[in-house]
Amino acid sequence: MITVPEAKNIINSISFHRRTVKKLLDNAINHTLSTDIHAPIMLPNFSQSAMDGYALHLAPNLKKYLVIDEVQAGSSKNPILQKGEAVRIFTGAAIPSSANAVIMQEKTSVNGKSLTLDYIPPVGKNIRYAGEQIQKGALALGKGTLLTPAAIGFLASLGIETVEVYEKPTVALLITGNELIQRGQSLKHGQIYESNGSMLMGALRQTGFEPSIIQIVPDEYQKTKELLQTQLEAHDFVLVSGGISVGDYDFVGKALLELQTEQIFYKIRQKPGKPMFFGRKGTAFVFALPGNPASALSCYYQYVLTALKRAAGEDNFSLKTIFLPLEKEYIKKGNRAHFLKAKLTAQGVKILHKQSSAMLHSFAKADAMVFIPEEQMQTDTGQLVKVYLLP
Repeated sequence: MITVPEAKNIINSISFHRRTVKKLLDNAINHTLSTDIHAPIMLPNFSQSAMDGYALHLAPNLKKYLVIDEVQAGSSKNPILQKGEAVRIFTGAAIPSSANAVIMQEKTSVNGKSLTLDYIPPVGKNIRYAGEQIQKGALALGKGTLLTPAAIGFLASLGIETVEVYEKPTVALLITGNELIQRGQSLKHGQIYESNGSMLMGALRQTGFEPSIIQIVPDEYQKTKELLQTQLEAHDFVLVSGGISVGDYDFVGKALLELQTEQIFYKIRQKPGKPMFFGRKGTAFVFALPGNPASALSCYYQYVLTALKRAAGEDNFSLKTIFLPLEKEYIKKGNRAHFLKAKLTAQGVKILHKQSSAMLHSFAKADAMVFIPEEQMQTDTGQLVKVYLLP
């Protein structure tokens, strides 16, 4: 059994197999660049107005100007201004080469072609100069950059049509348990509706991944082994829910052992989620998560997501963490680290009721997880605690 920091360090030290692919820029959202991109043009590629107003050729101490023309956005006009002359101009329009300032229209008054300024703007006011954002040939975005909407917009403004990115890893989701039945069927005594598959599928999709197969695995050893072998051969990651503990019908661990899966670690000194298995077979990785839903989801956020993100090219990914004062004291039982479902408040962070690993009700209300390290037995009201913000 290993500690939480040890488990995280192991996952962060692994070199995951990555594939690259070219994608149309508009289809590359939430992918990570696999190469550097340099600017093919400077941006802006011409000096432009930052305001609707008037472009001026400034004259010393002059507040009255003669309006001689108009330049709209997209126009290639370049009227020549003498000192004391102006043109009507609009946001994004090219600044005449003889103009040296723009004044917003709200700071002027106009009578025919006579323009009166409320104040004299400094040279360069309200002008976006050519190359101000980036020069041609400069590094636009580096390898490893996650393509957010802003990043895609930036690359689009440079005229880039395709990008080379890391492919998302393929993921299989296997859910074990004879007691599980699908929604829409009538429950018999001893049966429960399958929920971990829907929960983990939602977690995958929410964080940018799509399982290519979701399959219920009966509590039969041979069937468990066959399905694990098939999916390990076909996918980069296999996530298994349940069957990894020590019950008479928990066959996942035994099947993985017979398939000669390398155990990277098994069991973490934490609550919930102690009996988690992480292993590798060839270039495929397997996470065998506890069957209790809160345990499975906690392990997904704390470990699986990091591995998936790193396999997708995000080397430095981690859930955002902050330190906040605890709203009410917490006394920990046992010597394991705790991940606690929590809610951010105006006073700091509140640990929610019903922390059982079998319960999702409190997780459904949570927007954070409070981490209490294993050596810390009591956390006082107002004490700063480490808080993981949920996606």
